[in-house]
Amino acid sequence: MRAIQITEFGGPEVLAVSDVPEPVAGDGQVLIAVDRAGINYADTHQVENSYLSKTELPLIPGGEVVGRTQDGRRVVALVGSGGYAEQAVAHAPYVWDVPEGVTDGQALALVLQGTTAWHLLKTSTHLQPGESVLVHAGAGGVGSLAVQLAKLWGAGRVIATASTEEKRKQVLELGADSAIDGAAIDGTPEGLKDRILEANGGHRVDVVLEMVGGPTFDESFAALARFGRLVTFGAASRQAAAALDPGRLMKGSKTVAGFWLADCFAQPQLLGGPLAELFDLTANGKLHPVVGGEYALSDAATAHQDMRARRTVGKLLLDPTR
Repeated sequence: MRAIQITEFGGPEVLAVSDVPEPVAGDGQVLIAVDRAGINYADTHQVENSYLSKTELPLIPGGEVVGRTQDGRRVVALVGSGGYAEQAVAHAPYVWDVPEGVTDGQALALVLQGTTAWHLLKTSTHLQPGESVLVHAGAGGVGSLAVQLAKLWGAGRVIATASTEEKRKQVLELGADSAIDGAAIDGTPEGLKDRILEANGGHRVDVVLEMVGGPTFDESFAALARFGRLVTFGAASRQAAAALDPGRLMKGSKTVAGFWLADCFAQPQLLGGPLAELFDLTANGKLHPVVGGEYALSDAATAHQDMRARRTVGKLLLDPTR
């Protein structure tokens, strides 16, 4: 079958189509004919071996797929790796039926980014009605869903960062109350704290969903209100934040949490429960997953280049038939 298999770590240039043996489902596994594979920012880290968990070669990237089982069910599944291919194998507890009213692209947007947004707001930061929320990369896969969920769950004010005017317009259409540029004119986040406070009517924010890292983390932490909570779930800038002295947490009674969806994998109900709720919200028209570009399997490198350059919005899909 056709698949993207890498034999060396690197950037997008290592992504090329190969002919590999078809996978075989073992006990407790499900073989899926892949209609679309999801593309995630984490894939760019996995390919260069800078992800939280180390990767072994050879590797077929791709952590999620939507397609058909051998008995004809339309399912979405988390596969860990192996998604950038015509067929993939998943463990049965991580395979969920896709209901009518939810498209393939929407299912892929929800199974990983959606459940992440759900846990960021519900589990990590315990969002309360009336609180202000700052969502970084509000036009991205997680961010576009987090903006909508925060509003659905009663946030008082939602502020989103986005890198272009077009993306800022989009997050406002998704329900954000304010959209700001996460970077200054020189491309750094200098002055971001002040822009956040201005967007929140001069007040500090209660909740921050942060996935850029480096100085953006520092500026966002400085904008936290008393009893504010910041959750970090990525480092897209590939920069480390400044060391955080415990005294800075005590003053203002602030909380910094980390979230990695992989820590839910040992308990599939931590994924299935939120996913069922997200499917229901989507099927009923209350939640609108943003499905962005669709790429041929042979254009996987271009997809990674576009994602790393922040040229994309929403959920990116890979078509293994092309």
